[in-house]
Amino acid sequence: MKNPDLRVKIGNLELKNPVMPASGTFGYGLEYIDQVNLENLGAIIVKGLSLEPSKGNLHPRVVETPSGLLNAVGLENIGIKNFIETRLPVLKKFNTPVITNIYGKTESDYEKLAEIIDKEKNISAIEVNISCPNVKKGGLAFGTSAETCFNLISKVRKKTNKTLIVKLTPNVTDIKPIAKSAEDAGADALSLINTITGMVIDINTRKPMLANITGGLSGPAIRPVALRMVYEACSCVKIPVIGIGGIVNYEDAVSFIIAGASAVQVGTANFIDPQNCEKIISGLIRFMKKNKISSISEIKGTIDI
Repeated sequence: MKNPDLRVKIGNLELKNPVMPASGTFGYGLEYIDQVNLENLGAIIVKGLSLEPSKGNLHPRVVETPSGLLNAVGLENIGIKNFIETRLPVLKKFNTPVITNIYGKTESDYEKLAEIIDKEKNISAIEVNISCPNVKKGGLAFGTSAETCFNLISKVRKKTNKTLIVKLTPNVTDIKPIAKSAEDAGADALSLINTITGMVIDINTRKPMLANITGGLSGPAIRPVALRMVYEACSCVKIPVIGIGGIVNYEDAVSFIIAGASAVQVGTANFIDPQNCEKIISGLIRFMKKNKISSISEIKGTIDI
């Protein structure tokens, strides 16, 4: 059997395969050049960018937990203009779409970011982060209500013609109305989940182990929650859903696609093995050949309830 067709469509964007690194776990892509062939990835999603550079939160801001990682980095980044001037010229040399994840403290911040990015032909899509639990303003505040989500995404949609992906938070009672509000506001796709808010205490000092007190939990520990929420989101929207949360191998990726996801993002697993995305892609090919599946679309949404 010849190699199966792994291509997927996300908005106006066609990816060569459905596997990409999650924002915040792959730097600006360039940090991995010596260890990963960026040409093999479905897309490169860079760490969250704001209008101005940000130093992020105080240290310590990362702590390991059973089957997971708790982080409170706080969206440290070099700022959108610096990224465009210094990182994008190198990234554009690769035949892999670049997706910029954006973060703002106000609706106006998000609108300005979308306007700037819309002019950059070498950026293929925007992922709007309305789900970060580790910043004091913006972020999660826009993602916990269907109304605030709709209002923000409606405004961002007017500022760009690029494929617009909205990254949702798991820190809500019901993901479905928020997913639907993003779709109604003009999102081309959804990505979920972002991290789950948690904390760790040092019993000897009786202090939180993160300077921020709480942080975002990621890794295999959250995979069942992520899979459930992806399934729920897929049940109520018609736009593509990108699954995120504890994906470390091709079996995990397949389970998200069976649940309805069109593509997946790999996060914490990149820290364990920088080549994890490539290994998952190879695993998908083996799985599809073994099961005589010619196209990844044949698996999508085939969950038997």
